[in-house]
Amino acid sequence: MSAAEKLLYSPDHYLELERAAQTRHALIHGEMIGMAGASEPHVLIAGNILTELNIQLRGRQCRVYGSDMKVAVAETGLYTYPDVVAVCGEPLFRDGSRDVLLNPSLIVEVLSPSTEAFDRGAKFAHYRRLPSLREYVLIAQEEMRVEVYMAVDDGTWSLREYSDPNAEVPLTSVNVRLQLAEAYRLVEFPSAGEQT
Repeated sequence: MSAAEKLLYSPDHYLELERAAQTRHALIHGEMIGMAGASEPHVLIAGNILTELNIQLRGRQCRVYGSDMKVAVAETGLYTYPDVVAVCGEPLFRDGSRDVLLNPSLIVEVLSPSTEAFDRGAKFAHYRRLPSLREYVLIAQEEMRVEVYMAVDDGTWSLREYSDPNAEVPLTSVNVRLQLAEAYRLVEFPSAGEQT
């Protein structure tokens, strides 16, 4: 095989390798892509969102998963690890390992400089193929800004943006109101001109 040729994996082969791996990989168009570690702001924001969702969804038939839960888009072959994912109702898994969710209601991605373009573009295009997905939330880590994409019945997506620290972000797919200030609790933003 030449250096230009890529080794492609089936979902079954990918899962066999991924379940035994010490590092995480996404599967995109049959190609296994290594995933880098996250920065402190990224980890704090994802943790804050996970905590808030778990608190508000306590006692309801909803489950919230952190970044160790894979989500599969069967139609496109994408397997990836969202930062936070929630499902209300019965979760559907690919198999008995229960580590690949098929029916998320809500997906949250914290934007990193290295992944922002993919999260906004190609990854969102994959996620939109999930019939269960009602909301896709993008959270900036270098400034206080949240974008909520909500599925509309005609197959389009509407966008709501929030940047006021006092704002409440309604997540209708799971019937939660997220306080923007809580999402960014303990996050220190870079000073003007500071390298990220």
